[in-house]
Amino acid sequence: MYLTPVEEKIFNGESGPTYQKAIEILAALGDIYGADRLIPIKSAQIAGVSYKTIGDAGLEWISDLKGKVVVPSILNPAGMDLECWKEMGISEDFAYKQQEIIKAYEALGVRTECSCAPYNIYDDLASFGDHVAWSESSAISYANSVIGARTNREGGPSALSAALLGKTPNYGFHLDENRRPVILIEVEPELYDSDYGALGYIVGEMIGDKVPIFDLNTIPTKDELRSLGAAMAASGSVALYHVRGVTMESSKYELPCEKITIEEQQIKEVYKFGEPDLIAFGCPHSSVEELEKLARLLDGKKVKKEVWICTSRALKDKHPGLIKRIEKSGAKVFCDTCMVVSPASEKFKCMMVNSGKAHKYVPNLCGVKSILARTEDCIKAAVSEK
Repeated sequence: MYLTPVEEKIFNGESGPTYQKAIEILAALGDIYGADRLIPIKSAQIAGVSYKTIGDAGLEWISDLKGKVVVPSILNPAGMDLECWKEMGISEDFAYKQQEIIKAYEALGVRTECSCAPYNIYDDLASFGDHVAWSESSAISYANSVIGARTNREGGPSALSAALLGKTPNYGFHLDENRRPVILIEVEPELYDSDYGALGYIVGEMIGDKVPIFDLNTIPTKDELRSLGAAMAASGSVALYHVRGVTMESSKYELPCEKITIEEQQIKEVYKFGEPDLIAFGCPHSSVEELEKLARLLDGKKVKKEVWICTSRALKDKHPGLIKRIEKSGAKVFCDTCMVVSPASEKFKCMMVNSGKAHKYVPNLCGVKSILARTEDCIKAAVSEK
């Protein structure tokens, strides 16, 4: 991979060990994947934030770095609500280590809003055609597919390296030829709400990391598109998809010859029955529209089970009226974290979610049984006396 004279100086250590390590990581990725050069990025979204997932080794690595990011950079969810961690049942030792991780990123100039949906906080992080370096699977999918920006599936270290240098290797989904759909997904049933997560759950397992284009009978909202992409990224490794007549690049490419048809019974089979002791929303973090829907469904009701709603602190602070309506029911609104990356989830036996992504991750990462249901059915279960 070609390095400019300035980049070569950084590679040789003239800007210090942190920047040297950063460009070494990016150059290694570029060599592996055949990149011709480094290209500028507009923003970075950095995973590797929860102490549950990175532990002491990750904390030590981040703390040893000395430098500043040069593009807007935002963190993925942490392992707890940074303010209400006691209410989640988080231990003091975990809370201390988690706060140290946040401080280490802050020292590097990274914005410490911890969200898997940074586009709901800042609308200038990515626009159509922008190159970015994002590392949370659902955010990657949303950036590529819905926004029409360009990012590969970055790991935490490579996204942080890109943030420090303001550049990323030019390969993968940064190139037109790799954004072409290779498989058509025809969907027979009309979809609504969590059906999109169920669809993504099915398709991700089927196609792995291929780029699909969907032919749907319904027009999804942006939140439903996000649910579809998040589930495919979790059950497979899909980082980019198209929906005919809906997503930004859907008309740019010819339809592929390979085709899969999804029938209504396949969607129904993803939904399971059971008795949850936790009902959780916000994977990815709840949008304003999702908060409004939850508030409407909870108005005048009292929850009989533990209910968590995860969102960004920015949205919680911006919409206190919505939060008050939700919390009046007894439901808890947590920020900075989610049910997947927090150890607080592990004390429960069965979790009901409206997210295909959470439905895939909860059993594997939390050791908790998962039930997928539509949002309305989740609320019915939350207020039921059973």
